[in-house]
Amino acid sequence: MLFLDRAAGEYRDEFFRTLPQLLHPGDLLILNDSRVIPARLYATRARGPHTQANSPDPTGRIEVLLTQQIGPDEWTALVRPGRKIQPGEHLHFAAANDHTPLLEAEVIAAADFGERTLRFKPTQNFRAILDQIGHMPLPPYIHRSDTVEDRDRYQTIFSHESGSAAAPTAGLHFTPEVLDQLRQRGVQIETITLHVGLGTFQPVRAENVEDIHLHAEHYTLPAATADAINAALHDKRRIIAAGTTTTRTLEHCAHHATAGDRDVAAFEPHAGIRLHPHSGETSIFISPGYQFRVVSGLLTNFHLPQSTLLMLVSAFAGREAVLAAYAHAVRERYRFFSYGDCMLIL
Repeated sequence: MLFLDRAAGEYRDEFFRTLPQLLHPGDLLILNDSRVIPARLYATRARGPHTQANSPDPTGRIEVLLTQQIGPDEWTALVRPGRKIQPGEHLHFAAANDHTPLLEAEVIAAADFGERTLRFKPTQNFRAILDQIGHMPLPPYIHRSDTVEDRDRYQTIFSHESGSAAAPTAGLHFTPEVLDQLRQRGVQIETITLHVGLGTFQPVRAENVEDIHLHAEHYTLPAATADAINAALHDKRRIIAAGTTTTRTLEHCAHHATAGDRDVAAFEPHAGIRLHPHSGETSIFISPGYQFRVVSGLLTNFHLPQSTLLMLVSAFAGREAVLAAYAHAVRERYRFFSYGDCMLIL
C-alpha cells in the first residue's frame, strides 16, 4: 500500500496491514457492501425476421454482460459483438452443453459501444437461473474462464447486497483481522451500497471534461450510515471512503442534500450538510476542481490513465501529487488493476 499525505505532499511505502495504525480513533470508515452477481451470460440469436440474412453464423454465441437492472424484467447490458445485435433481436440463454433456453430476452434499445437494453421474458426464478448459468464478470485482463472459487474470491468479505457487475475493488484488501483491528483502534465502520455498473468503469471518450457524462448507478444510504456521517461532520472527524464507488455515493448524497432551504453547493465544504437515509441513482462525475463535501480520506486501487477513476483521485489529492505517486508505484512495481495494490490518501 502506498500512503500519500496530502498536506505534506509526501508519499511512502506501507503495507495494507498497517492501515489500523494510520487511521485515528474516531475516524469513520465507509465501505461499499455491494455483491457481484454472475452477470456474464452467453446467448444464441433466435432465428426470426430480425436475424440478419447475410450473417455467416446467425445463431453464433453472443456475450452479454448485465450492467444494471432498470425494471422488473429489463436490464442494460454490454453485448459483443454489438454491431450484429440490434433492436428486435431475440436472444436465448441456456446452460453449457444444453440448447434448451432457460432465459429469453428481446433487445429493445441500442446505444453506442455495444450498449443494449434487454427485456427478459418474465420468470419467477430469474436470479436462481442467473446463478445457474451466469459467469462471474472477471476483469478482461484476466485471461481465463471463471471458476467456482471466483464466486467468493471476486467479492469483498463484507459484501451483502447483490447487484454489481464488478467488484468494488478497494474493499478486496480487507480481511476479518484488519476489520477487527480497526474497531479495536476506535475506528467506526459503516456501509453504503452502490451497485457497480457502467458509470464506474466506462472509459473516457469525450475530449472535453464538460462533455463527460457517466451512466447512472443505483445506491442506498442506510440510516445508520447517514447518522454516523452527520455526527462525524458535526464533530469535524475524518471520513475515509473505501473506494471510488463509496466516494461518489457520499459526494452525490452531500451534493443533493439541503442546508435550510438552500442547496448545499452554496456552502463551504462540510458546512451545513445533513444527510438523510434514502435510495436513488447517481451519475456524478468528479474531476479536478471539485470541492469535496464529505470525504476527507480515500483508500483506492491504482487506475488506468485517461479514466474517470484516475480523474477522481486527482481531484482529491491533486494532479501533480498523484502523478508523482503513480510514477513511484511504477518504479517500485506496484500492481495495478482490480487484484492489485492500493493507495491510502489522507
